Order: sequence, then C-alpha cells, then structure tokens
Amino acid sequence: MNVRRRSSAAALAAIAVIGAAAAPAVAADPSPSSSPSKTAPSGLYGTTDPQYDGVWRQSLALLAQDTAGVMPSSTAVKWLTDQQCANGAFAPFRADPAAACDAKTPIDTNNTAAAVQALWAVGGHGDVVESALGWLKSVQNKDGGWGYSPGTPSDANSTSVVIGALTATETDPEKVVKDGRSPYDALLTFALPCAKDKGAGAFAFQPDKDGKLLANADATAAGVLGALGEGLVAEAADKADAASCADADKPTRERAAANAAAYLTATLAKDGHLVSALGGSADQPDYGNTADAVVALAAQGGADQAAEPLAWLEKNAAKWAAESGPAAYAQLIFAAHATGTDPRDFGGTDLVEKLNATGPAPQGAAAKDTASANADEKSAEKDDDSPFGVWWFVGVCLVFGIGIGFLLSNRAKKQQS
Repeated sequence: MNVRRRSSAAALAAIAVIGAAAAPAVAADPSPSSSPSKTAPSGLYGTTDPQYDGVWRQSLALLAQDTAGVMPSSTAVKWLTDQQCANGAFAPFRADPAAACDAKTPIDTNNTAAAVQALWAVGGHGDVVESALGWLKSVQNKDGGWGYSPGTPSDANSTSVVIGALTATETDPEKVVKDGRSPYDALLTFALPCAKDKGAGAFAFQPDKDGKLLANADATAAGVLGALGEGLVAEAADKADAASCADADKPTRERAAANAAAYLTATLAKDGHLVSALGGSADQPDYGNTADAVVALAAQGGADQAAEPLAWLEKNAAKWAAESGPAAYAQLIFAAHATGTDPRDFGGTDLVEKLNATGPAPQGAAAKDTASANADEKSAEKDDDSPFGVWWFVGVCLVFGIGIGFLLSNRAKKQQS
C-alpha cells in the first residue's frame, strides 16, 4: 500500500494505547533490571535497561508527545527507526542496530504495531511504516489474528494492537484477511458471553489449556479498543451511555465492545482501579491497566463513563509514573486525552513536562488541541510523505504485576477473573 501522511490534526483523530498496550496497554519502565543502564543508548527515553521494552516505551513516548502537541526530538525518532529489521519487523531492543537481524532476533507484533502508530503520528517515515505493515500482514494467523511472536496462537492483546496500527494508517482491518477471516473475526472469538456466571462480557487473553475463556481485565481493555477499531490513542465517544451487557446470536464488534466495557465498569466499581499481583504476593493497584481501562471506557461510552478510575489516577498515579518512566507518563497522557483532561495539569502534575524530561529535548510544540495546548503555542502541520529461550519469559515475569499495561501482561499470558 502507499502510506500517505495526513496533516497532524487529521492524524491525531485517526490514531485513536494497552496498553498497548497493548496493548498490547503498555510496557513502562522499569524493565526487569530496574537499575539505570550504564550505557543508555543515545536518543532513547528512560534510563533503565531497554532489553525488554526499549521500542515499546520509545514508541509510546513519541506517540504521547505528538498527542500533546509536542514535536519529538529527531534523535529520538531516529533511535526508533534504526531499530527496524530489514524485513520490516521490530524487536523490543537491538543493542547494535547496524548488525543484521537473524533467526535469534526476538521480533514481535506488539513492538512493531506500536512503532507503526508512533512513526505514522510523527510523520516523515512512510517507508518504515509501509515495511512494518507488510511484515505484520505476512505473519497474520489463519484465524485472522496475531500472536505476540510470529507463528504463535492469536491472542486478544496482540490482535488489538495490530488493529490499532492498521486503522492508524488508514488500512481497513476488515480487508486484511487470511483464509477469509479478518482481525475482527479473530478478536470476537475471545469475547465471553453475558450469560457466563463469571467474567460476563469480558475478553480473554486466549483460551486456556482446556479451551476455556477466562476473563482478563487487561485483555478486556485492549479488546474494547480493538473491537472499536481504535489504537493506543483514542477519542472519547460522543455518546454517554452506561455500559451494559447483552447477548446476541452473532454479536457485532460494537456489541462486544459494549459488553466488555460493562465488565470493566463492574470490575472497577469496587476500588476505582484494577489490581494485579504476582503469585504469592498481595494484590496491588494496577496503574497501567487502569489507565488502559480509562481509554477503553471513554472510547466506548464517553468520558463520563471513565470518570471514577480517571479521578483515582489523578490522585494516585504520579508516584507510580515517576518510578516507572516514559511509557507510564505516556499511558496517563493517553488517559487524559481520551477524557478531555489537561495532561499538563493531571492531578497537579504536568505529564508532558515529566515525559519530555526522560529523554532528548523535543524540537518544539505544535498546538493541535487548543483545550490542552498552551496559549502561546502555534498550530503547525508536519511534513507529508507518501519461540525464544527461557531467559525471555523469566525476564517478562519479573516485570509483570507492576501495573505496566497490556503489553507485558500479554507476554506473561496471565489470566485473571
């Protein structure tokens, strides 16, 4: 396909995080090694070891800056483009971008899809985006979806983040088919019926070993956005309907999104936030997935539907973001954007300033949303242009449970009711 760059304002609307993210909702610092990297690559946001999340956090940082009207550093953008393999795919991190990718390079769909969304947003890299999209299409599964790694079974998170990359680049997911099945067909197979006693309306990450679907709040937030055809950045729906769950013989993707939003609303009602825990440890607030849920709820039923978890984040998430790094700040910016909240005054924290401080200084600001931009910023348009080893899964498990969003939850494949 020919990837054409729109004006920055139009791009913002079409790019409508896990979470990535992930989304896969989102892989934030700290990485499995929470100590600062002694050799942090030039241009990379965050100072912790990028082995597991370098491309993801960089993509979210650039996308969040664009969303907030900030023009990212060209050095930061180049760091991301240099990470791409010749076949178009991205791995979480390549220490030596000059070395060719080989069979041992852990390329994956989530980092590739996140990079697509970021690079489309900042503009000027149509060739990189087109190559990445081509690779994603080449590894689509026969059910129409995607797994985290090429050749692995499809899951709700990976399928959703790729849908986001497709729609961000004006590619209709309905037309990206394999054996007659689209990504939406695959995604709906992970939706639990409303009649189910536990987890009614939710999305499962993927079937368990017995073929059963178990509700997963992380996959549900990702699934809402995927079913709506939204990406990591989403706009609030015009409507303000309360989410409800209703079964249908053949539920549409919009119906599945509403059912899933009802599940999230019910799950959030107890504490105002989602929880996570590593095996054997007490439950703790899951900030990242809560931010993902805010974006999902706003996109499905309007900003008012996300008011309670948003208020909880505004009150409690600043310390988490400061400890976690750029992707965490990006997730909160996505939550603010989806609800029409000023990211420069998020519970008293300027999320944009904090994010900018984690990496190369941005080039400048381009006001694209007068409700959130500073009065002295001027509107501008960007240029147009056309199965890994055990160490990987061990590292991922160390990260999971910190509240970092759907990407790392996706890797860990944790089922939660």
